[in-house]
Amino acid sequence: MKAAATACAAALALPLGLLFLAAGHDSAAGTGSPLAGAPTAEARRDIPPAYLRWYLDAAQTCPGLPWNVLAAIGKVESDHGRSTAPGVHSGENAAGAGGPMQFLAVTWAAYGVDGDHDGRKDRYNPADAIPGAARYLCANHAGQGGVQLRRAIWHYNHADWYVRKVLTQAARYAAPTATGRGAIAVKAALRWLGTPYSWGGGGPTGPTYGIAQGAATKGFDCSGLTQYAWAQAGIRLPRVAADQYNAGTHVPRAQLQPGDLLFFATNPNDPTTIHHVAIYYGSGRMIHAPQTGDVVRIAQFTGNPYRERQYTGATRPMASRSTQT
Repeated sequence: MKAAATACAAALALPLGLLFLAAGHDSAAGTGSPLAGAPTAEARRDIPPAYLRWYLDAAQTCPGLPWNVLAAIGKVESDHGRSTAPGVHSGENAAGAGGPMQFLAVTWAAYGVDGDHDGRKDRYNPADAIPGAARYLCANHAGQGGVQLRRAIWHYNHADWYVRKVLTQAARYAAPTATGRGAIAVKAALRWLGTPYSWGGGGPTGPTYGIAQGAATKGFDCSGLTQYAWAQAGIRLPRVAADQYNAGTHVPRAQLQPGDLLFFATNPNDPTTIHHVAIYYGSGRMIHAPQTGDVVRIAQFTGNPYRERQYTGATRPMASRSTQT
């Protein structure tokens, strides 16, 4: 594990490309953007813990789908499984829908998911129904945000009042999230989930073939991914993780925002031993390219003993005349 993790630090500095895109803005709370903030006090009070975990995890299967929109649909459809209305726990309602996320049988047949891996796709089981709802929303382009997100919600229940009700509830469930450059960097990284890790691979223009053991693999190493993501926000970062640590404003852990860079070192008190960098996703998670043989993924940061032990700090890349177009 340790040998694999140090791969990122050893990547050689590769030439920087010249592609830097103009930064834009996404709206707060994730209802108009690919991001959603951490659960609010209302969300933690109203959503059963198991359901909250299922919503957060299921949203990750559709890059750009805000978890709070998924949770708001669960609230409107069944009060997170607490409703005693016909069709929630068995049978069907007058429209033929069943389960906590209220699937028609024909829709479930097309989009049902075995979320708990018990060999059954059960629309009455929230562990299956919630990722099934995420899959259905994703098929209708919910991950693209904005108008596409609203259209996807409308497809879930063909009514404008339903869309408004879901989005209103969603805004109550998530704290305002990062806007501007940090949001752009996160969205850019999410595009490449599942891309192979490649030692020395990746840069401002996207995945590339790496060096040494990465020479035959087109993908990203950890600093190649962060360099790419922030290039899409108009900011040029150095190629190596340890250099990226000195290229932005240092941020206290309590003030982390999506898009901030997280750094990990063999000796957390010595930044020269930094060997890994990741992008903060929010809710204690990060997006990163972990190691050879793995892929770009969302992973837990908060509470992960290995990452907690090696965490050395975070930075927020900032624009300057020398780092933007």
